[in-house]
Amino acid sequence: MNEGENGSRVLVVAKDGSGDSVTVQGAIDLVSHNNTSRVKILILPGVYYERIVVPTDKPYISFIGNRSSDTVISSHTKASDRDPNGQETGTFNTATVDVESDYFCATEITIKNTVEAVPGGTGMQAVALRVAGNKSMFFKVKILGSQDTLLDLSGTHYFYQCYIRGCIDFIFGNARSLYKECVLHSTATESGAIAASHRNSAKENTGFSFLNCTVNGTGNVYLGRAWGNYSRVVYSYSDLSSIVEPLGWSDWGDQTRRRTVQFGEYKCSGRGADTKGRVTWSRQLRHEEAKPYLGMNFIDGDQWLRL
Repeated sequence: MNEGENGSRVLVVAKDGSGDSVTVQGAIDLVSHNNTSRVKILILPGVYYERIVVPTDKPYISFIGNRSSDTVISSHTKASDRDPNGQETGTFNTATVDVESDYFCATEITIKNTVEAVPGGTGMQAVALRVAGNKSMFFKVKILGSQDTLLDLSGTHYFYQCYIRGCIDFIFGNARSLYKECVLHSTATESGAIAASHRNSAKENTGFSFLNCTVNGTGNVYLGRAWGNYSRVVYSYSDLSSIVEPLGWSDWGDQTRRRTVQFGEYKCSGRGADTKGRVTWSRQLRHEEAKPYLGMNFIDGDQWLRL
């Protein structure tokens, strides 16, 4: 990652009081507004029951855990919950971790929303991670939820070797993101869906690319649904298990979107990669068509990632 202008600073979060803060939010609050250098927040093992906001004016923050199974940030908030004024919370305000800043990084932590959606239930949307800042990277992070787990809202992001769990539209938003070597684990008991891209214009350079990923779990899930009129989702070199719905893709109940969405697959494997039953308006890509989705160029990674 771009390290900012002046090196880095380290803050320690420890539940026993031995660090700089006993909460993750407390450590974020110690970071200067309009910060210009990398701040590494080391989160010692434990379960931190809190909801966290990384504000817009605090870029260059990193969350670093020792091991994702040992360092957990957890909350239980759903869309139908009421705020102190009696208003519904709404999906976008349910996140356990809400990243508004640029150049955010996280590694070896678990981010969890413990709400479990049930078939036929309403107001069960419950975001674990919301990412609205630009140029963020997540490495070996577990993102656990049920319905609407990861709100990949806006900006350019890189998810590498992450584990993302949910059942309905559990990766959704209008960011431009590369998911490389990630596990996409469905917990659906009936039907479900993985990705819902909200791209609404041909002029928007957004969408989700899943590269060398693994799709597994339970239920009968679509690879993607057309939340936006120009929704764009591509799976390449990915292992698709038998849980993938043979049709592959959903138009979100709007047949006009079939003419404008970009849903593609390239050299995927596994029982779910059989394309005989795919909807006719999805694409089996040729190499030249798939090439823009196959590496860091999709997210202009050479301009901001240092790996």
